[in-house]
Amino acid sequence: MELADRRAETAAAKEQSNEHELGLLRRTTARDRDAFQELYRIYHRRLARFLTRMTRHYEVAEEIINDTMWVVWERAADFRGSSQVSTWIMGIAYRRALKTLRRASLQIQTSDVEAVEEPGDAWAAVNDQDLRDLVGRALAQLPIEQRLVVEFTYYLGHSCADIAEIMDCPVNTVKTRMFHARRKLRLMMPELSGFAED
Repeated sequence: MELADRRAETAAAKEQSNEHELGLLRRTTARDRDAFQELYRIYHRRLARFLTRMTRHYEVAEEIINDTMWVVWERAADFRGSSQVSTWIMGIAYRRALKTLRRASLQIQTSDVEAVEEPGDAWAAVNDQDLRDLVGRALAQLPIEQRLVVEFTYYLGHSCADIAEIMDCPVNTVKTRMFHARRKLRLMMPELSGFAED
């Protein structure tokens, strides 16, 4: 299968998923508890991974998930449809997490990265767990805005436009943060791995 075909297939699946979630959100607006429960099931794992990486505290992540989904229940009718449902819900979770972290004065850290692309030839000697640990340590050293742009893109599959909406900033800001994050990661990875040149 060609890359263009895979992208088209992925886009179609994403659109179908969004339509299903939009239907659930409409039913939630009408106070359909079954629809809301399904939305909760769809988003719990995704939000848990993201928020646990962001806070490093599972209990705090669970609290934020519940706060986020309460907002979804209360404000389902406010969804304008200008973005995907996932973008709207992730935006709510992001803002709730920042508010919770500021209030609790927790240090924002990253946990192990769950999904890592195949390592290139230069990293052939490093096993998958070592690579996950290495990437996790490198991401933890990035400023929060840069780290979240990387995680939203590579681990949650959001586009620059989605991320801009989630983080309430211009698309060019997202691109700039990504540029700086990649540059810093490129410099940090060899040093953290012990493969840095003398």
